Amino acid sequence: MNAQNIAIVGATGAVGVEILRVLERRNFPVASLKLLASARSAGKTLEFKGKPHKVEELKAEAFKGVDIAFFSAGATRSREFAPHAKAAGAVVIDNSSAFRMDPKVPLVVPEVNAGDLAHHDGLIANPNCCAIILAAAVWPIHEAAGIRKIVVSTYQSASGAGAAAMRELEDQVHQYAQGKEVTREVFPHQIAFNLFSHNTKVAENGYNEEENKVIEEMRKMFHMPDLAIVPTCIRVPVLRAHAEAITLDLERPLSPAAARAILAKAPGVKLVDDAAANHFPMPLEASGDLDIHVGRIRSDLSNPNGLVLFVAGDQLLKGAAWNAVQIAEELAKPARAAQAAE
Repeated sequence: MNAQNIAIVGATGAVGVEILRVLERRNFPVASLKLLASARSAGKTLEFKGKPHKVEELKAEAFKGVDIAFFSAGATRSREFAPHAKAAGAVVIDNSSAFRMDPKVPLVVPEVNAGDLAHHDGLIANPNCCAIILAAAVWPIHEAAGIRKIVVSTYQSASGAGAAAMRELEDQVHQYAQGKEVTREVFPHQIAFNLFSHNTKVAENGYNEEENKVIEEMRKMFHMPDLAIVPTCIRVPVLRAHAEAITLDLERPLSPAAARAILAKAPGVKLVDDAAANHFPMPLEASGDLDIHVGRIRSDLSNPNGLVLFVAGDQLLKGAAWNAVQIAEELAKPARAAQAAE
């Protein structure tokens, strides 16, 4: 893998910081590193491989000489600055919702549809965190038995709303424990010791923006425009890993034992399914892990072709930063690089 000149847009945000950590964790070959953020954050320093790197202000001319630009500063910034990065010759891996449903832009979870990277034109979209976790967990099942319908309920951590939301959860816990008034600024409702429907606008179809993202993105990644998906997205008082309860309607019967055997060998998945000890996926254990934890695998007693499972995945890692770095690793593979050069 050849060394790459890297830029991280939104470097001081929760996902940007995780991208930096994952690049170091994976020993990704970084030739040079640019950390880009708003004018407010310019001048701060972040450490990479033991050396301090100064954060620069995000400007159109910042991408000269950059090979790969990770964007994690929101859709507005991506729409404004991604074209400049592309024009400078960088491949953009964008973590926002700006380009996900653009038919010309690959939407990629490497364990699912890495082949779609062959069709990128300098811009690749990182999917929604819930869609990534769901796709990685159920794709091996789909390959074995075909999925006709997915019913999924999500339990989404504060990290999905950024570092400020994580701080708000911690602050509210302290306030509650000290008998003080619980204050809120990031979320519309108290998050400590509470849960509520995902804090995005409800569309005319009755589903909120997060739920509609799951529907649309899963269909795109699976190349199944008519895939039936029924999501319910909920915020829960967990710091940084999402969980999902999933019910699958399959084309062919698949026993829980067969599903366990498949998932035990699946890339990006860790089987956590110990019924005797009542030990199944938990956000606490999934936090910090690059893999999706999958377990509680059982038959749907109402459907001979049904399978039920429970998963947990680190929203900041596989749900965002790690998936983006995985895409960069795929791009840097010799076969993929030769393909792109043709």
